[in-house]
Amino acid sequence: MQPISMSHVFSPWTAGIFSLALYTGAVLGLIGVMLFLTAWVGEKKGSSEKQRPYECGIIPTGSARFRYPVPFYLVALFFLIFDLEAVFIFAWAVAFDELGWTGWLRITFFILVLLLSLFYIWKKGGLDWRIGSQE
Repeated sequence: MQPISMSHVFSPWTAGIFSLALYTGAVLGLIGVMLFLTAWVGEKKGSSEKQRPYECGIIPTGSARFRYPVPFYLVALFFLIFDLEAVFIFAWAVAFDELGWTGWLRITFFILVLLLSLFYIWKKGGLDWRIGSQE
């Protein structure tokens, strides 16, 4: 066991606390300078046209505050859940050689649970956008 040397921690030439602090200070300083310059040099003329929300070139009509339908959020949540499975399956595929048959059995069980949950959501009407179709 060797004693821990603190001399390299504050050295500007090796990766350590000092280098991280110096980099963080430089980034924060650059951000501050950029914000100051944009506030100082930028135009400050306000008008009603500049206060209107920008809608990609389309003139906004009506209020921007409307309620999204619940199925929109459900489909987004289902997408996140079932998209996350791709990350796990990809990680399994990368480590396929090391995992062997036990890894194959585990990923098969994982996929079966996901398929069962997909069929359950489908049966309950979670993927149906028609109004009043959910129980």
